[in-house]
Amino acid sequence: MKVFIAGICGTFMAGIAQLAKASGHEVTGCDSNVYPPMSTLLESEQIEIYEGYDPKHLKHAEINRHCDQVVIGNALSRGNPMVEAVLDHNYSYQSGPQWLHDNLLRNRKVIAVAGTHGKTTTSAMLSWIMHVCGKNPGYLIGGKSGNFSKSAELGRSEWFVIEADEYDTAFFDKRSKFVHYNPGIVVLSNLEFDHADIFDDLNQIKTQFQHLIRIIPSVGSVIANADDHNIADVLDLGCWSKIVPFSIHNRNCLWFADQLTQDFSSFEIYHQNQSGRKPSGRVEWSCIGQHNMQNALAAIAAACSAGIEVSHACEALSTFKATERRLQLLFNKKNVLLYDDFAHHPTAIALTIDAIKSKYPKHKIIAVVELRSNTMKKGCHGDVLGQSFNNADTTFIYQPGALDWQPQTLNTRTSLRICENKEDLISNIARELDLRITKNSVIICMSNGGFDGIPKALREHLQAKFVQPEQFNCHALKLTPEINLP
Repeated sequence: MKVFIAGICGTFMAGIAQLAKASGHEVTGCDSNVYPPMSTLLESEQIEIYEGYDPKHLKHAEINRHCDQVVIGNALSRGNPMVEAVLDHNYSYQSGPQWLHDNLLRNRKVIAVAGTHGKTTTSAMLSWIMHVCGKNPGYLIGGKSGNFSKSAELGRSEWFVIEADEYDTAFFDKRSKFVHYNPGIVVLSNLEFDHADIFDDLNQIKTQFQHLIRIIPSVGSVIANADDHNIADVLDLGCWSKIVPFSIHNRNCLWFADQLTQDFSSFEIYHQNQSGRKPSGRVEWSCIGQHNMQNALAAIAAACSAGIEVSHACEALSTFKATERRLQLLFNKKNVLLYDDFAHHPTAIALTIDAIKSKYPKHKIIAVVELRSNTMKKGCHGDVLGQSFNNADTTFIYQPGALDWQPQTLNTRTSLRICENKEDLISNIARELDLRITKNSVIICMSNGGFDGIPKALREHLQAKFVQPEQFNCHALKLTPEINLP
């Protein structure tokens, strides 16, 4: 079968492309934003990508409406020329989640990882645990894993781990993606308001999560964060499956994690059913931050539900490598460090800064944030956004376009600066660092997009400064527009 994927460079749709290719289908696709890492990953799989949504791409792909399938991503809506051509010519089309269900997930044992934050990391952790422990799972992760060469694999067993997004499915199916996945085990890591472009309030998101709960079989399990009151609200609406609670605050919870080091790079796991008050295992790894300890706890509890011993799961995480752009270290020399992170929600931003603070308590922290998501652009988190910067010494907000609100009005303890273009941002950060004098500094770039190539430009600047200090000029930096981080 020839499969054409419209919106192929999104992390989810790129995963479907890899799975379809591995299943023996001929796969091509198109997207308006063709850039690494997904574009290079797809090219390595010899999947041809067309730039833009011109309907002629369908002809290039030799679409035949009687035998081939167009899979349409949720980034496309009515009015898009590709969508209009598919409808006008009566091509057979499906959403990505529906294609995934019909062609792959229907006969698999699916573990779905859902929540506002940490889905990608927890999915990657769980996939790695199951891989190391011999379960040979298939997986679809919404990012480039540090342990796997691909973001999606068919696997060699009945198990399949999937990052379960609450975003809507397609322009013709406004249900959340995760209701299509047929899960037997679900991880609910946390729940907050997000995606203001499709949800009016938190209650609408809770309703979608309740829909997910309603399709889990009675013999299935819900791995639920007992510290999150919004998840408790969803479960109170009805749950017909086994609830497996986990906590990083309540020692009496079924699953509990206890930090051993300040930066959370070492912690113990307690499983009350097996060990009572004694730890069931210990994790020592390269990751940092309380949020990563919580993600690991959820992944271990889910792995145990799939038949893996706690100690074996903990041991597997000792070799876990962070997913790309999840506190990814880009530069480290002379106590000046540069990190890149996907944080784009106030809670995630605060957790990322806190993780860096726990790792480098004596360093000056410089946060660089892009207000890119629809929720941020609408100003829906203005009341708490400023507070999320409090543990940073200086925060730069990169905002090249107009907003409906003024970031300058944020209530925060940090030194807040707004930059409207890339050159000003880079030069201001350079002056802030004052590398001839200042040492012990950490720069954290946070965005859920390409960030206009700023992390790479900052890395190049830092490398040039330390390699050839005499050539330093903060007003004449080499700026590289594309992003292609290692």
